[in-house]
Amino acid sequence: MKLNNKKMSNTMFAPCGMNCTVCYKHCYHPKPCQGCLNSDLGKPEHCRKCKIKECTKEKGWTYCFQCEEFPCLLIKKLEKSYLKRYQTSLIANSKFVIENGLDEFMKKQTEVYTCQNCEGIISLHDNECSECQTKKLDLRK
Repeated sequence: MKLNNKKMSNTMFAPCGMNCTVCYKHCYHPKPCQGCLNSDLGKPEHCRKCKIKECTKEKGWTYCFQCEEFPCLLIKKLEKSYLKRYQTSLIANSKFVIENGLDEFMKKQTEVYTCQNCEGIISLHDNECSECQTKKLDLRK
């Protein structure tokens, strides 16, 4: 999958701090997931039944960082998993958005997760380009 207009959409920023554009379900499927803030169409079961997404809805927030309890136990548990498995901090993503805005975050994500070879999207989950399957060794650069 390649980016439309070479820009990641702000609507793909999930309540937890994940950029859904770089999720494997968005990158690789003919009918990609449209992100946590949109339809459940194309989402894996764990995303459809996400306790974090339900919590934000119940509290009337769009993003977890809007809550006075941020980061709560649910976010800390997911954070631990993402740090270990993908070397990515969802809490740091949210703090970046708080300090710099969502536009700036998605602009930075576009730079980091766009394949230099073919302009496909590099999946956070497998560190591979959705188009040419090139592996990116260090996503923080």
